[in-house]
This record gives sequence, C-alpha cells and structure tokens, in this order.
Amino acid sequence: MPTMKDSNIVKIAVERKPHDPQLIEFNQKQPLAAIIQDICNNWGLSEPENYALQFSGNNNDNYITEKNRNEIKNGAVLSLEHSPSKTAQDILQKLNVGSNDEKAQAMEKLSKLSTDMTFALEFINKQGLALIISLVDGGNCKGAMLAFCLLSFVELMDHGIVSWDILEALFINKVASYVNNQSTAQDERVVQASLSILENIVLNSSGKYAQVEKEVTFPNLVMHLQSANSVIQQNAIALINALFLKADYSKRKAIAGTLGSKQVRNVILSSIIQTPSGKVGTEMAHQLYVLQTLLFNLLDKRMNTKMDPQDQDAHDKIKELRKIAFDTDGDVSNRDVTARRQGIFAKDYKKLGFKYDINPALDFTETPPGMLALDCMVYFARNHMESYTKVVLENSCRADEHECPFGRTSVELTKLLCEILKIGEAPSEQGQTYHPMFFAHDRPFEEFFCICIVLLNKTWKEMRATTEDFVKVFSVVREQITRALAMHPTGLDKFRLNLQGLTYAEITNLWQQERTSREEWESHARPIVELREQIKPEILELVQQQRLGFLVEGTRFTKYTTRGQRSKDKFWYMKLSPNHKVFHYGDCDEKSVPALEELPNKLAVIDIKSLVTGKECPHMKEIRGRKTNHQLAFSLILDSAELSSLDFVAPDEQVFDYWVDGINALLGVKMSSKETENDLETLLSMEIKLRLLDAEGIVFPEEPPPIPKDPPNYDFCYKLK
Repeated sequence: MPTMKDSNIVKIAVERKPHDPQLIEFNQKQPLAAIIQDICNNWGLSEPENYALQFSGNNNDNYITEKNRNEIKNGAVLSLEHSPSKTAQDILQKLNVGSNDEKAQAMEKLSKLSTDMTFALEFINKQGLALIISLVDGGNCKGAMLAFCLLSFVELMDHGIVSWDILEALFINKVASYVNNQSTAQDERVVQASLSILENIVLNSSGKYAQVEKEVTFPNLVMHLQSANSVIQQNAIALINALFLKADYSKRKAIAGTLGSKQVRNVILSSIIQTPSGKVGTEMAHQLYVLQTLLFNLLDKRMNTKMDPQDQDAHDKIKELRKIAFDTDGDVSNRDVTARRQGIFAKDYKKLGFKYDINPALDFTETPPGMLALDCMVYFARNHMESYTKVVLENSCRADEHECPFGRTSVELTKLLCEILKIGEAPSEQGQTYHPMFFAHDRPFEEFFCICIVLLNKTWKEMRATTEDFVKVFSVVREQITRALAMHPTGLDKFRLNLQGLTYAEITNLWQQERTSREEWESHARPIVELREQIKPEILELVQQQRLGFLVEGTRFTKYTTRGQRSKDKFWYMKLSPNHKVFHYGDCDEKSVPALEELPNKLAVIDIKSLVTGKECPHMKEIRGRKTNHQLAFSLILDSAELSSLDFVAPDEQVFDYWVDGINALLGVKMSSKETENDLETLLSMEIKLRLLDAEGIVFPEEPPPIPKDPPNYDFCYKLK
C-alpha cells in the first residue's frame, strides 16, 4: 500500500553563494528558527540567528516569516540571506561610515528591500528613516544615490508605520526643489519619487498642505505633464489633484483657471490623452477622471445657490436675456419706457418661456440647478447669439401649445446635465470614466449645455411636443445625451455629430425594440407564468455555472493599504481552480493575466466561513469617517488562524455582483444580485420564446378555459371492430 503524502511538507531548494544549493524537505509545522539552524549547520555557518530565508525571483524578494511561510510551494527556490535586523544594521553602517561606492550600493539595496514590511519595521526601529530624512535635508545625496534614497523613503512610508506629520519644513522644501528644478537635467526617478512624496504629504498630513502649495508652482507641474515618462506625468496629475482636493474654494477657482488656460489644456490633450497608442493606463485614467470630477464640482456652489431677490447682477442678466432676444438697435428708442417696463417686458419673458413671466427671478429658486441655470443661459445668449435668438424666436412664433419654453427647459436641462455628470459627488476610488472633450474647452459645462439646448429644441420639434409632453421629451433627451457620451467623443464637435445620428426616430426605434422584448418577458398569462416557474431552476443553474466560470477566469483587483487607501499601480489577481475547490491569488501588474500556477497563495473554499459586503467588511469598518467605495467592497471571513479575512474592492458593479454570486454559489447560498435578476429575466425570456416558436400568433388567455360539464350520455362513443 503506498505511503500517504504529508501535506505539511514541501520539497524546496535553498541557495547561498558560494555554497552548493541544498535540497530539503520544508516542514510547515517546524519552527522557522529550527529550519534555518539546520540549513546553517549543513553549510557550516555560525550564528544562525543572523540569517533568514527569502523568496527568490517572480518579483518577490520578501523575507519568509511565520505569517507568509504558507506561500512556499513545492519546487520553490529560496535563498539564505542575512536577517532583516542584521541587513538593516549593515546598511546603516555603510550609510554612516562607508565609502561613496559602498553608500551607493547600500542605498540601492535599501530601495529594493524597503517594500518588505518585515525589513521596513527593523530599519525604522533602528532610526533608519531618520537617517534617510537627514541625508535629504543635508543635500548629501546626488544622482542615482538620491533617486534610490527618495524611492526608499516612499516605500518605507507606504507601509503606514510612521505618520507623514513627522516631516519638517526643510525636508519638504528640499523635495519640492527637485520638482521645481528645470534648469539642470534630473534623474527621472528623483522627480517621480519627489512628486509621489509631495502628493502623500498633501493627502496624509494634517497641516503641511500650505507649505507644499507655497513651494510647488503650477508652471513646473505643467512642465512635468509634458515628460516622456508616463509615471512622472501620472504623479504630476496626482499631485495637482491632491492640491485641488485640499484647497479652499477660492484657491480651487484659481487652480481651475490655470488648468482651463489654452496652454495647459493643450498639454493635457496632446501629451497625455492623445497618445500615439490612443490609450492611457488604468491609473492615469483614474487620475484624469478625478481631475474632471474636481473641476466640475466647482459648479456645485452655484448649482445649490438660490437667486437672491437683492442680487442686482442676476436681475441684469435676466434683462440681458430679454434684450439680446427681442431688442433691436432702433427698437429701444422708439418704445415708451414705462409701457415697456409694465407690460412688454412681461410679454417678452413669457415668450422666453419663463414659468413666472411677471418675476422671472422665481424660476431660479429651485436647487439644484439654482443659479447655474442662469449662468448657462446667459453664456448661451452671449457666446452663441445666433443659435440663441433662433431658438427663442422660433418658439415665440409657434402656437402656444407647441412652444418649447426656453426658460423652463433650460432650468430642467441644467439639472439633467448635473445628474448625468454627477456634479457635487466626491470622486470614486474606482472611477475611470473621463471624457476627453471636456479638456478641450475652458468652459466645458457651458459649451455642453449650449449643444444640448439646441438638441432639446430639435427633439421637441421632431416629437411635435406640447407642454404636457415635458417629461417625455426629457426622457428622450437624456437617452440621446447618455448614448452620445458612451461613444467617447474626442471633442465637442464629435459629440455634436453623434447627437445628429440619435434623432427622436432612432431613439423611438431603439425603445420600441426594447419595449417589445420587455412586454414579451413580462407577459402575465398563466400558461407562460407556469412555464417560467418550470424552467427557472434550469436557468438558475446556467447562471450559476456562468458565475463560477467567471471566477475561474479570475479578476484583477486594486490593492488597498492597511489604512484603507487605494494603492497606486498595485494590483492583485484572484481566480478559482477549475474543480471549484481552491482560490489562487497573488500580486500582478496592470496588464498581465497570470496563470493559475503563477499565483502563489491558496485559499480552500471549505475554509470560507461567510461572505460580507459593504460597510460590514473589515477594511471598510476602519474608515467609516471618509467617503469610500463601500458599495463595491466584499470580504471573505475565513476559518483560519493565520488570516482572518480576505478583503476586496471590485472595479465596478458587474464584477462585484459576479463575485458575490459566485461565492454564494460555492457556499450554497441563494444568488440575489441585480445581475442575477437581469440575467434570469433575459435567459427566461429567450428560452420561452424558443419554446413558443410553434405557437406564434396564438393569443394565450390570462386564465385557462373552464372545463365543460359532463355530457348527459355517452351514446356517441363506439368501438371499432
């Protein structure tokens, strides 16, 4: 009878130059110190407490500890190195008293090891971080050594062991000087790390924003946006976003003014968005989305401001709308002023389509859109005078019931655009949807409004609408705008062209197809309802198999720090084994799709105790004070001593639903997501249509016909002989 294989033992190789490699059986139950002592004895090395095992290759050089030893797999190659404590001491010794070459080598080694939490703790505890700060303060590092010094600092601080508040003004000034220095050629890694440090200081320190804002000038950040290095561009945008986010309203307006200048917009468009490949990376897309959101959120104040009856400037703007539309040069002098004020103005305001023609100021008391609607209307009248007068005069010539009221529709349209662009909402940590066309103009929202108000007037005419059709018209206009935006137009002209193809007839056709389909699904005829119930279990099984297939294919997730913050450019991948028994996961980069065997960590499905979502997740409980993507968060609560939970934040709602459904299926829990409901309805509809092909044209009754009474006799029945 064959001997049983011990699952706690893995066969590995251990290397250390100049010794010959050792092939050993690594027992997961044996203490690490004992294993290291045996390895040292075999090589004749004294003081085994000064040695530690380290992963080798696959972008993983972390030290092996009791926490991560389970990541060691059969066939792994490990290296025996000096322990984190001894290595940290050696690096500090060389940085303090070594030669220039030794210092440079020690700093390079430090930049590689700083990503390891175990080493970082030892190095910081030995006052290593204080030494790094003093080297930067004193300007003792140059060139490559400075680059490794700053990169080490970024990695050490990224662990969240030390607060960013410890940094003094001298250090901040020195780092800012590396960003501002355009006169001499800089090592790209120095600029890259300096931008990242300043961004973290702005976001994570309690009182250092003012100094960074004072030291770093926007022209220098704009220069870095033109860099050929995409990471420098990305970090420059991230720093701009951080400064924008922490600034007060007046400073935000000033920053927006700088970013809205033609020169800066051209830099963003030509150097970042319109790249030769035509694509931007995931992190850059996120930073552009954040920038777009912050710029649009400046409109939030006007959007939520009611018109003040004492605001003379606002009253003048309303009068200007009337004047541009109806007054000609000779007309003003020929009218009696008193008559004009008392009667003709009210008549003109009615033609302009205000709800309150006696006092149009009342039209701007609803928030949202508040005063933002008036701003957009005046912008349209001043900058697109021909289109404005055409819209107003066309409607004033129509019969009252078919008039498209410019004032009322402008207010409602502004509100609609604010909803579509989610103005007033904080940027999402997972968001990546940005529109290049909004970076092509210094007043993007107002121009967006001007295009859409012309569209609305055109759609109103096509629908031959009356004021009773107000809601219907806006449902069509919303569909036209969202579908045109979904085509990702590169400019406002392209957006206008997309809208021309989405006429009312086209939208009606699309809706008719959807409506016909929906009516067939939602049929309430009893035979169809019974058929649906009969085939529902088969369809649910099909949906479940699709969800499990999605988990087998795997998903890339963004990493989050222990403090609940999104880590830039750090990702991990997780997939389910084909037999649906084990999850495999591990680190990955932005583009690769690792194979199952390339993912070092395993989690047996049987070890999953439960699934929690949203604010109940462990990584969301700690950060309840801040706005987060808790609706996309889910955690696996584990029945394990080493790891209590595995925490996720899905990139979007569909991925969230698919993973939650898949895990529920594995745990034997009912799938209840929106995606499951939608898929179930779609597949049920298709299956019913296929089964009823032969019954096409037959009208199914709501209730089955009554069973007739028995006949009085059965004389009509006879037998064949």
